[in-house]
Amino acid sequence: MLNRLRWRLTLIYACTALLLLAAVGGSVYWMTVRYFRFATERALLERMTLEFEQLAAPLPPALQAYRPQQLPDERPVDNGTLASTFVFTIDQNGQVFNPNPWNPPIQPDQAAIEAARAGKLDLRTISLADGTRVELLTEQLTRADGPAFLQVGRVLNEQEAALNTLLTGLVALWAGSVVVLGWFGWWLAGRSLRPAQQAWERQQAFIANASHELRAPLTLMRASSEIALRESTDPTEQHELLEDILAETYHMGRLVEDLLLLSRLDAAKTSLQREVVDLAELCHEVAHAAGHLAHDAGVEVRVAHAEGQIKADRTRLRQVLLILLDNAIAHTPRGGSVVIHAERQASNYQMSVIDTGKGIDPKHLAHIFERFYRVDSARIAGGRGNGLGLSIAQALIQAHNGTLEVQSKLGTGTTMLIKLPK
Repeated sequence: MLNRLRWRLTLIYACTALLLLAAVGGSVYWMTVRYFRFATERALLERMTLEFEQLAAPLPPALQAYRPQQLPDERPVDNGTLASTFVFTIDQNGQVFNPNPWNPPIQPDQAAIEAARAGKLDLRTISLADGTRVELLTEQLTRADGPAFLQVGRVLNEQEAALNTLLTGLVALWAGSVVVLGWFGWWLAGRSLRPAQQAWERQQAFIANASHELRAPLTLMRASSEIALRESTDPTEQHELLEDILAETYHMGRLVEDLLLLSRLDAAKTSLQREVVDLAELCHEVAHAAGHLAHDAGVEVRVAHAEGQIKADRTRLRQVLLILLDNAIAHTPRGGSVVIHAERQASNYQMSVIDTGKGIDPKHLAHIFERFYRVDSARIAGGRGNGLGLSIAQALIQAHNGTLEVQSKLGTGTTMLIKLPK
């Protein structure tokens, strides 16, 4: 049911993470490009300044800031970077002045020379026929004799190779992340939807159990009615059949009331009529109310100790205690006992219903407050319970901002512990 939504969430998670990864990778690549550009320009400017000083030529204003003594606190470009640059000394005609025997990577760029001739410090990037890119810095010398221009350059092949390697690595990382983030997105979507899936499964189980509980008495009512109408002529037998129908009607009415109460509790629409409740009086009252049921079951119900007053909804609190007593009596063998205890603690009020029954297997303890859950896997013939009592009791105690806990040991008995705030 939720698979389609899980796929959508996976796509959203994965795309968001991939976009973030692409943004980070793009930022790294852009910052690397900016760094290479800055380092190259800085190396060309410092090399140009160094050449001016070696030629004893006055530095133009644009190069004053790059004199070594002007940079005491800045991080200078390393010698390796300076060594990767080349220099042309150029005469007025644009030709190399006193050419060296080394083979330069390019010939002087005439467009840059003309721009420098106009009195401009020219910085440009040119591309050669073979695709090689070169960064050039050209400036006019400010002395009457010797060369007229200086042109400093650096081939960008190494930088571009490093950028290509970086780009390839980032793309590979991004592509590899598609699988990893897709799996992680699927896992995260499943974890996010787990509560919804569990709620859906509980709802399906709730509907199935409610349908079963309603179908059984309806079937019996229909069968009894058909027998009474078609076959039975004995008034005594008809009376018994009508009593069966009435009993099943009562059972269905109680089930519907329980379902409606749970629905109101889920929607927080049950208002509590709070009043001062004397715990001793309440405990003796519910013990007396459960006396007939306990007598028929051969179980003793007594109040061991009860004291204190609490502000609560008396009717709902009485309902909770009766549910717990009914449950305890049903699971306590003849000759056993059920004890009610209530007292005031330092931080809360505690009420307990303790039985000497057979106890609850630990594997069931985590589920006994689930709706329609029964410790016995089979539905006991003749049993009137519908598996909603403990769910209602827990919901009513939670509505009082309290807790209902269970403590049980096989063969010894079970304790239902209510804790209510002062």
